[in-house]
Amino acid sequence: MPEVEITIGGRSFDVACQEGEEQYLYSAAKMLDTEAQVLAQQVGRIPEARMLLMAGLMLADKTAGLEDKLRETEDRAAGYLSELRALKDAPPPEPERIEVPVVPTDVTESLQEIAARAEALARDVEEKAG
Repeated sequence: MPEVEITIGGRSFDVACQEGEEQYLYSAAKMLDTEAQVLAQQVGRIPEARMLLMAGLMLADKTAGLEDKLRETEDRAAGYLSELRALKDAPPPEPERIEVPVVPTDVTESLQEIAARAEALARDVEEKAG
């Protein structure tokens, strides 16, 4: 079992860990040291046990806050997932019915007749002008 030296609040500690977990221990020690440094700046030199206790409590407080945020995010994600499932399971919307009025045949014939007369008049005017 490897033993590593970590530094927290300016004090060195020899700590044993499982093989291959040294990096995790260094990372955790760095977080604890960051909190201990904050304490040292605010309070000055304090007994080792008190420093470790306070730094650990500060980390626990941050962790609890992050866990609360994570739970809120998971709850929101679950809500979104439920909405997506409901949309997926919902029947498709009814097709929209659009009615197009049909022009009666006699109106169409009348318009064709008027167009033919207009073209004939236009030809007559062109012949007289030319």
